[in-house]
Amino acid sequence: MSDFSAAEHYINRELSLLQFNHRVLEQAVDPANPLLERLKFLCIASSNVDEFFEVRVAALQEQIRFGAAVTGPEGLSPRQAYKLVSTEAHRLVERQYRVLNDVLLPELAEEGVRFLRRSDWSEAQQEWIRDYFFRELAPVLTPIGLDPSHPFPRVLNKSLNFAVELEGKDAFGRNSGTAVVQAPRSLSRVIRLAPEVAVCEYDFVFLSSILHAHVAELFAGMQVRGCYQFRVTRNSDLFVDEEEISNLRIALQGELPHRNYGEAVRLEVAEICPDGMASFLLGQFNLERDGLFRVNGPVNLVRLMQVPGWVDRPDLKFKPFLPGVAEEFTGQEDIFAVIRQNDILLHHPYQSFNPVVDFIKQAATDPDVMAIKQTVYRTSADSALMQALITAAQDGKEVTAVVELMARFDEEANINWAKRLEDAGVHVVYGVVGHKTHAKMAMVVRREAQGLCRYAHLGTGNYHPSTAKLYTDFGLLTCREDLCADVHEVFLQLTGLGKATKLTHVWQSPFTLHTNLMKAIEEEAACARAGGKAVIIAKMNALLEPEIIQALYAASAAGVKIHLIIRGVCALRPGVPGVSENIRVRSIVGRFLEHSRVFYFYAGGAERVYLSSADWMSRNFFRRIETCFPILDPKLKKRVIREALRASLRDNGQAWDMMPDGRYLRRSARRAKPYTAQSALLALLAKPVK
Repeated sequence: MSDFSAAEHYINRELSLLQFNHRVLEQAVDPANPLLERLKFLCIASSNVDEFFEVRVAALQEQIRFGAAVTGPEGLSPRQAYKLVSTEAHRLVERQYRVLNDVLLPELAEEGVRFLRRSDWSEAQQEWIRDYFFRELAPVLTPIGLDPSHPFPRVLNKSLNFAVELEGKDAFGRNSGTAVVQAPRSLSRVIRLAPEVAVCEYDFVFLSSILHAHVAELFAGMQVRGCYQFRVTRNSDLFVDEEEISNLRIALQGELPHRNYGEAVRLEVAEICPDGMASFLLGQFNLERDGLFRVNGPVNLVRLMQVPGWVDRPDLKFKPFLPGVAEEFTGQEDIFAVIRQNDILLHHPYQSFNPVVDFIKQAATDPDVMAIKQTVYRTSADSALMQALITAAQDGKEVTAVVELMARFDEEANINWAKRLEDAGVHVVYGVVGHKTHAKMAMVVRREAQGLCRYAHLGTGNYHPSTAKLYTDFGLLTCREDLCADVHEVFLQLTGLGKATKLTHVWQSPFTLHTNLMKAIEEEAACARAGGKAVIIAKMNALLEPEIIQALYAASAAGVKIHLIIRGVCALRPGVPGVSENIRVRSIVGRFLEHSRVFYFYAGGAERVYLSSADWMSRNFFRRIETCFPILDPKLKKRVIREALRASLRDNGQAWDMMPDGRYLRRSARRAKPYTAQSALLALLAKPVK
């Protein structure tokens, strides 16, 4: 019998994450995607790599410093993992710039969207750019010459900077030979040429090109021997000792500014930067040579994300669509009356997120509503949901918001909302010390003829109307008393004190979710061993938790057919004889970010289906508040199986199959008719814009 815990049966988390970003980057070269959308995919991959260094590589470097033995169940030491990760990250970044220079820029130029290099500027363009430099750039630039009274400046995380080599003496007789010019973040990294000097309708130049051309203007009377852009990426994790502080919001506000100046983890420099200058910069940031990335183009590709919005070419973008409206709401204004009829399933972005917003907005102004409770993990800066909570509190309703202040990279937005909510009289709590509140749930208590009635919304995604247009997620609106009672109990845990009570339907982290999933997997294995049909299908963003993986290996060995639809990181190796030969892993990468978590167990024909806020990771099981809830309505259960699972397993256009060695191969239609799940669901649930 195989040892399912053996290190060779696991894939390193960081390497798996880099594989995901290769799949994202592949969308940038796929001719099936519109050209400007391909540019966006390049930017998304670059943004993902930035975060990868800020969080994952930073964590590896800390493990090395503290002498950790291994990084995960694959058994690599932090130093071994870092070496492999560094090699693969260099390969990925090099490929990003090849895609930019060899594929996207030439194809964009053919469509009249050009990014002009200095050697391509006409005399008229040179004159316009020179005027732009003196008018828009020079007044906000502060060149810093390096000498004993001007030490190397503090460099913000991911900011654009220039190292300038100089010769000659200045007005004070100084000759340091080196200066640094920092580009304020308020400056656009891409500038569109005025129509009077542009040849094509959309002619752009990079800010870095303009500064290179005119940097000498900042150093009067001196000779510029070289000018090299550089960018440093820093550790962006925040540390707040929640057990040693009295007010988490105030403590976190004080910690946020330090994110810009964490330990350096990566240095990007221009490809032409001399070794001497690169070594000098590495020394300033205390980085080794493997932390150096030479790039052929702008050091921050993410800032190109603005360009598609500036280019009015619908033919180079995805066709717009109108999210469908659930038929239950057609001609209905009273959302509570609709929910009383039946549970309502919403599948975003194919179906509108508006019913969720309307649920809270109507509750805020309904005189019969007594109380509203909602979790807030990520939301928009102009959130109509948060404004509705404020309105409800000002109207005298009992309003509670469980705001997760430690939602990575959304801390500042959540702090701002927490303060506004508190000022309006909302009861704001920050969950449980040591456990992020990641559950997505809202509850409304309403006085009706038969007494108090509870309504709930449970979801797999955030209360964020903008991302609801880009992420695939499910939401359930219900007034089932037993399900709402479970939601009520979870809110009591978050806001009060007491033992965890037994819930009727909801599986909850950190108490029952892991245990119940292990039990459900084992029940399928027992059925297979008894000769019965046994199937597990699970869709999620990440699979890392070792005990769950071992349980899946054991179930596979018992004969359970297991299909895993995992967008990103997966530590499990499929297709290994005697271990996982009955497991298939696939990843779908397309127009929308696959974000929903759906778990299916054949269960002897009962076909149990669950939606969840949790991926199968240790943090989700043991260090977060998460919910996993069943779909009890038979019609809605069939919808989830059809729309989330069968469609994904049928996909032969945007699906990638994972190999036992961790590589992914893109599926091809070949003999079968081409089918992509996202396109099919758009056709089924949404409406095209005419």
